[in-house]
Amino acid sequence: MRILIVDDDPTALELLQHALVSGGYEVVTAADGRGAFAELRGGSCRLLISDWDMPHMNGIELCRAIRSEDLLGYVYIILLTGHNLLEERVEGLRAGADDFISKPFDPSELVARIQTAERILALETRDVAIFAMAKLAESRDPETGAHLERVRSYSRVLAQHLAGVDKFRSQINAEYVRLIYLTSPLHDIGKVGIPDCVLLKPGALNDQEFAIMKTHTTLGAATLDAALQQFPGVQFLQMGRDVAASHHERFDGSGYQQGLSGEFIPLCARIVAVADVYDALTSKRVYKRAFDHAVARSIIVKERGAHFDPEVVDAFLRNEARFISIRTQFAEAEALAA
Repeated sequence: MRILIVDDDPTALELLQHALVSGGYEVVTAADGRGAFAELRGGSCRLLISDWDMPHMNGIELCRAIRSEDLLGYVYIILLTGHNLLEERVEGLRAGADDFISKPFDPSELVARIQTAERILALETRDVAIFAMAKLAESRDPETGAHLERVRSYSRVLAQHLAGVDKFRSQINAEYVRLIYLTSPLHDIGKVGIPDCVLLKPGALNDQEFAIMKTHTTLGAATLDAALQQFPGVQFLQMGRDVAASHHERFDGSGYQQGLSGEFIPLCARIVAVADVYDALTSKRVYKRAFDHAVARSIIVKERGAHFDPEVVDAFLRNEARFISIRTQFAEAEALAA
C-alpha cells in the first residue's frame, strides 16, 4: 500500500518514513497540509498519516478538507498527535479522522494500525460491486453518461450540508454521508426490468408506458428487499432499498408509487430526489436539450415544498457553487475522453 505521511518536522518525517519502509510500505511525503491535500487530489494514496500541529493547514483542517472534497475513493486518515484529551480526540473524529497514534509512536503499533486500515479499505471492494451493479442497470441507456457519478456527488454535498442543520444532527453523521454516496447510485436499479421499448423510447411516454416505467421503483425495492432478507439489518442495503423505492415520491404526496408525503418519505430519498432531478435537468437526452444551471435552479426552487423537501432545496441553494463545480468537472472529463 502507498502511504502519504505529512509532518512539518523533518526529523519526525524521516522517522515515520523509515518505520514504514522497513515494514514494506511505499511512502510519499509532504511537509505541510496543503502539499498533502494536493497529493491526495491526484488519487495516488488511500492512507494518510498526518501530524496534528502544522502551519498553513493543520491536521484537523486537512481532515475537513479531505472529507469535503470529491476524492477518488475513501482516504483513511490516521492523526499522529500529542493531543490525548478526550475532547480533542472527539474533535479529530468529527473532522473525519479514522484513528490516532500518540507521539512518540511505537513502530509495531504503527504497523498494526496500518494493517487495520488495510482491512477497512478492503471493504471498498463491496462498494465497487454495488456501484458496478448500478452501472449494469444504467448501461442499458447509452444517453445517461456519468449520471450515477454526478448524482452520488450531489447527494453527498446535500447530506454534508444537512448534517450541520440542527433538525438533522441526530440523523446525519459521517457514516450516513458515506452511505448515501455509496447507495444513491442504486436509485434506478429497477430499470433493468423495464422493456427497451419503454426505457429507450426517444420521446414522451404514453400513459401505459409511463405506468410501466414507474414500476422501476418497486422492482428496485424488491431486488434489495431480497438481499435484506438474507442480510437483515445491513445499513447500506436498507438505505439503498429506501432510495430505490422512494426517490420519485413527492413532498406534497403526489408522487409514486406509495404516495408518501413530507417526512414519511425517507430522508435519503428526499436528498436523492433533488440530486437526480438536477442532473436530469442539466443533462442532454434524446428527447430534450440540457438546461443550464439557472434554469434547473428555477425549476427546483419552484417545486420547493411541492416536489421537494424545502430543507433539501435550501441545502441545494447554499451549495450551488459546489453543484456547478461537480457538473463542470465531469463535463471536462467526458470532453477529454471523447
